[in-house]
Amino acid sequence: MTADANLDEKRLEKPRPLPTPTTQPFWDGLAAEQVRIQQCLDCDGWVFYPRSRCSHCLGDRLEWRTVSGAGVIFTFSVATQATFPAFADEVPQIIAVVELPEGVHLTTTIVGAEPEAVRVGAPVEPVFDHGDDGLTLLRHRLA
Repeated sequence: MTADANLDEKRLEKPRPLPTPTTQPFWDGLAAEQVRIQQCLDCDGWVFYPRSRCSHCLGDRLEWRTVSGAGVIFTFSVATQATFPAFADEVPQIIAVVELPEGVHLTTTIVGAEPEAVRVGAPVEPVFDHGDDGLTLLRHRLA
Protein backbone atom coordinates (compact mmCIF):
# COMPACT_ATOMS: atom_id res chain seq x y z
CA MET A 1 0.00 0.00 0.00
CA THR A 2 1.38 3.42 -0.90
CA ALA A 3 1.64 6.25 1.61
CA ASP A 4 -1.14 8.13 -0.24
CA ALA A 5 -3.48 5.12 -0.15
CA ASN A 6 -2.76 4.65 3.55
CA LEU A 7 -3.55 8.34 4.17
CA ASP A 8 -6.84 8.06 2.21
CA GLU A 9 -7.80 4.98 4.23
CA LYS A 10 -7.08 6.83 7.49
CA ARG A 11 -9.22 9.79 6.41
CA LEU A 12 -12.19 7.50 5.89
CA GLU A 13 -12.18 6.12 9.43
CA LYS A 14 -15.02 7.55 11.47
CA PRO A 15 -13.76 9.26 14.60
CA ARG A 16 -14.71 7.38 17.75
CA PRO A 17 -14.99 8.67 21.33
CA LEU A 18 -12.24 7.73 23.74
CA PRO A 19 -13.66 6.83 27.16
CA THR A 20 -11.89 8.32 30.17
CA PRO A 21 -12.14 7.28 33.82
CA THR A 22 -14.80 9.99 34.28
CA THR A 23 -16.90 8.94 31.27
CA GLN A 24 -16.41 5.15 31.44
CA PRO A 25 -19.67 4.50 33.40
CA PHE A 26 -21.62 6.26 30.62
CA TRP A 27 -20.03 4.05 27.92
CA ASP A 28 -20.46 0.91 30.05
CA GLY A 29 -24.15 1.75 30.36
CA LEU A 30 -24.56 2.10 26.61
CA ALA A 31 -22.85 -1.26 26.09
CA ALA A 32 -25.51 -2.73 28.41
CA GLU A 33 -28.22 -0.81 26.47
CA GLN A 34 -28.82 1.58 29.36
CA VAL A 35 -28.58 5.36 29.39
CA ARG A 36 -26.75 6.49 32.52
CA ILE A 37 -26.32 10.08 33.61
CA GLN A 38 -25.02 11.59 36.80
CA GLN A 39 -27.10 13.06 39.60
CA CYS A 40 -25.68 15.24 42.35
CA LEU A 41 -26.26 13.92 45.86
CA ASP A 42 -25.93 17.46 47.27
CA CYS A 43 -28.47 19.39 45.15
CA ASP A 44 -30.25 16.58 43.23
CA GLY A 45 -29.28 18.26 39.93
CA TRP A 46 -28.83 16.10 36.85
CA VAL A 47 -25.47 16.42 35.13
CA PHE A 48 -24.56 15.69 31.52
CA TYR A 49 -21.91 15.53 29.99
CA PRO A 50 -20.03 13.34 32.51
CA ARG A 51 -17.76 15.31 34.82
CA SER A 52 -16.24 15.22 38.27
CA ARG A 53 -18.20 18.17 39.71
CA CYS A 54 -21.86 19.15 39.63
CA SER A 55 -22.63 21.82 37.04
CA HIS A 56 -25.25 23.30 39.41
CA CYS A 57 -23.59 23.49 42.85
CA LEU A 58 -20.00 22.36 42.11
CA GLY A 59 -20.39 19.49 44.58
CA ASP A 60 -18.31 16.40 43.98
CA ARG A 61 -20.81 13.78 45.17
CA LEU A 62 -22.12 12.58 41.80
CA GLU A 63 -23.81 9.23 41.37
CA TRP A 64 -24.65 7.42 38.14
CA ARG A 65 -28.37 6.77 37.55
CA THR A 66 -30.05 4.80 34.79
CA VAL A 67 -32.70 6.82 32.93
CA SER A 68 -34.95 5.92 30.01
CA GLY A 69 -33.02 7.94 27.44
CA ALA A 70 -36.33 8.93 25.87
CA GLY A 71 -36.97 12.63 25.38
CA VAL A 72 -37.98 15.26 22.86
CA ILE A 73 -36.10 16.96 20.08
CA PHE A 74 -34.94 20.34 21.38
CA THR A 75 -33.32 21.39 18.09
CA PHE A 76 -31.91 19.70 15.01
CA SER A 77 -30.09 20.24 11.75
CA VAL A 78 -30.01 18.19 8.57
CA ALA A 79 -26.56 17.84 7.05
CA THR A 80 -26.99 17.29 3.31
CA GLN A 81 -23.24 17.17 2.80
CA ALA A 82 -20.97 14.96 4.89
CA THR A 83 -19.74 16.76 8.00
CA PHE A 84 -16.53 14.73 7.60
CA PRO A 85 -15.60 12.52 4.61
CA ALA A 86 -16.03 9.32 6.60
CA PHE A 87 -19.70 10.19 7.22
CA ALA A 88 -20.61 10.30 3.51
CA ASP A 89 -22.57 7.05 3.94
CA GLU A 90 -24.85 8.76 6.51
CA VAL A 91 -26.02 11.68 4.35
CA PRO A 92 -28.50 13.12 4.94
CA GLN A 93 -27.46 13.11 8.59
CA ILE A 94 -29.95 14.40 11.15
CA ILE A 95 -27.98 15.89 14.03
CA ALA A 96 -30.13 16.73 17.03
CA VAL A 97 -30.10 17.92 20.61
CA VAL A 98 -32.51 15.84 22.68
CA GLU A 99 -33.91 17.08 25.98
CA LEU A 100 -34.48 14.34 28.54
CA PRO A 101 -37.17 14.65 31.25
CA GLU A 102 -34.31 15.09 33.73
CA GLY A 103 -33.54 18.39 32.01
CA VAL A 104 -30.22 17.50 30.40
CA HIS A 105 -29.52 17.94 26.70
CA LEU A 106 -27.75 15.24 24.65
CA THR A 107 -26.29 15.70 21.19
CA THR A 108 -27.23 12.72 19.04
CA THR A 109 -28.16 11.65 15.55
CA ILE A 110 -31.69 10.69 14.57
CA VAL A 111 -31.79 7.37 12.72
CA GLY A 112 -34.52 5.61 10.78
CA ALA A 113 -36.39 8.79 9.85
CA GLU A 114 -36.71 10.96 6.79
CA PRO A 115 -35.65 14.56 7.46
CA GLU A 116 -39.17 15.81 6.61
CA ALA A 117 -40.60 13.78 9.54
CA VAL A 118 -38.36 15.35 12.18
CA ARG A 119 -39.80 18.24 14.20
CA VAL A 120 -38.81 20.19 17.30
CA GLY A 121 -40.77 18.70 20.20
CA ALA A 122 -41.08 15.26 18.56
CA PRO A 123 -40.69 12.41 21.06
CA VAL A 124 -37.67 10.16 20.57
CA GLU A 125 -36.32 6.97 22.10
CA PRO A 126 -32.77 5.66 22.40
CA VAL A 127 -31.07 3.37 19.91
CA PHE A 128 -27.86 1.61 20.90
CA ASP A 129 -25.39 1.46 18.01
CA HIS A 130 -22.92 -1.32 18.90
CA GLY A 131 -19.67 -0.72 17.01
CA ASP A 132 -17.24 -3.34 15.80
CA ASP A 133 -14.63 -1.86 18.14
CA GLY A 134 -16.67 -2.66 21.27
CA LEU A 135 -17.86 0.92 21.77
CA THR A 136 -21.60 1.60 21.72
CA LEU A 137 -22.92 4.97 20.55
CA LEU A 138 -26.21 6.51 21.63
CA ARG A 139 -28.49 7.49 18.79
CA HIS A 140 -32.23 8.21 18.80
CA ARG A 141 -35.25 7.42 16.63
CA LEU A 142 -38.70 8.96 16.49
CA ALA A 143 -40.98 7.32 19.07
